[in-house]
Amino acid sequence: MTSSILLGKHGDASVSILARMANRHGLVAGATGTGKTVTLQRLAEQFSRIGVPVFLADIKGDLAGIAQIGGDNRRVAERVADMNLEREDGFVYAANPVMFWDIHGEQGHPVRTTLTELGPMLLARLLNLNEVQEGVINIVFQVADENGWLLLDMKDLRALLGHVSEHAADLQTRYGNVSSASVGAILRRLLALEQQGGDILFGEPALALQDMMQTDEHGHGYINVLAADKLIHAPALYSTFLLWLLSELFEELPEIGDREKPKMVLFFDEAHLMFDDAPKVLLDNIEKVVRLIRSKGVGVYFVTQNPLDVPESVLGQLGNRVQHALRAYTPKDQKAVRVAAQTFRQNPALDTETVITELGVGEALVSTLDAEGIPGIVQRVAIAPPGSQLGPIDAAQRSAILERSLVKGIYDIPIDRVSAYEILEQRAQAAAAEADLAGVFGGGRGARNPAAGRTSNRQTPIEAFATSAMRSLGSQIGRQLVRGIMGSLTGGSTRRR
Repeated sequence: MTSSILLGKHGDASVSILARMANRHGLVAGATGTGKTVTLQRLAEQFSRIGVPVFLADIKGDLAGIAQIGGDNRRVAERVADMNLEREDGFVYAANPVMFWDIHGEQGHPVRTTLTELGPMLLARLLNLNEVQEGVINIVFQVADENGWLLLDMKDLRALLGHVSEHAADLQTRYGNVSSASVGAILRRLLALEQQGGDILFGEPALALQDMMQTDEHGHGYINVLAADKLIHAPALYSTFLLWLLSELFEELPEIGDREKPKMVLFFDEAHLMFDDAPKVLLDNIEKVVRLIRSKGVGVYFVTQNPLDVPESVLGQLGNRVQHALRAYTPKDQKAVRVAAQTFRQNPALDTETVITELGVGEALVSTLDAEGIPGIVQRVAIAPPGSQLGPIDAAQRSAILERSLVKGIYDIPIDRVSAYEILEQRAQAAAAEADLAGVFGGGRGARNPAAGRTSNRQTPIEAFATSAMRSLGSQIGRQLVRGIMGSLTGGSTRRR
């Protein structure tokens, strides 16, 4: 029997998402205070119950309760009774297996990635670079790749920017002009990012996505909760992290086609931040990934206030839709209501455009895919509540969960191994030492040492080790550093200028 995710009820009839259609993506939309967060929590725990790992961002700090058993909320109890959920649908109050993550490392395990894995396109978006400056970043990644230099953290990037600037004349014939003005602008953007705390995302140990894709002893999928109440104040960093996560899943997971249930489900809250001010090339790649990642068993659910926040090319791929109430006070609001109503397969018995403005808290217009992948007609649905706790948890509860976490100790201590910064630093020191020797042995007689004033091309033992390691690590780290977001789709993102 095909499993399903019970969303709620239309009268006495259950309304569900078929698990085998859950990788066709979805949308949860609605104005503030209409019930989006509770719907998200309901969906996440139901996916967990059928063995599907989940990722979600906790924007306001009120989703952490998904780790604790519910049952102490009067309104939830009333809705369970009114909908007859316990008797007819097997509703139970229960906690869920949870792993907490936090880029800042304060409310969860630290989350890091390397600049290599982020790629030049997403880095350029994070730094809000123009086209010329993005070209310099592409050159930096290309130089690192050709020399086998690991590009892991911000100091590596700074060192490589300095190297590229110093050797601009040599690189110009291959890549085009590298102006000191562009390098200076990039360095200023890096400083601004560091002042916002954004540099903590980059380094090692880097997050292994398989650590998120786990089940517990009962076969329930782990719910990975990213603490984002602080992160959301740096929207560029937040959106870049979400896009990186999506791109890494696409790149790492094998093609598996349609399954009886997804391999993983992602909920991207405040989804509009992923698309705001994104260049067309990035939007095109996001659209491609959303379209193709379903064949890798991943479902993506965008959570936002207004369907207009999601580009039409992406919106058209979201098969399972939950629309909470929208307000219609201004002409712009009225347009949003009209567009939201038009995205549904119409129900002759329902004035969709009118109902959107009349929905109560915990009600939604819902359309899901049937077994053939065809959208069902829109229904007015009372959303079922989650069985876990609504609202935040306290520090002691969070600490207890972190203490018994499957990944305790794996990511807590940063690692700083030999990478581009150390290699270039050693080269500079070697060049300085050679210059000093030239001055001692040849300076008094006016002799000219051809080694003075230039950098040796011979590798030190550490450089040789780094190069060898880089070439032997295979597709994981040895892949092209210039790939950008899903380089396999774009055919390589390097722009030579």
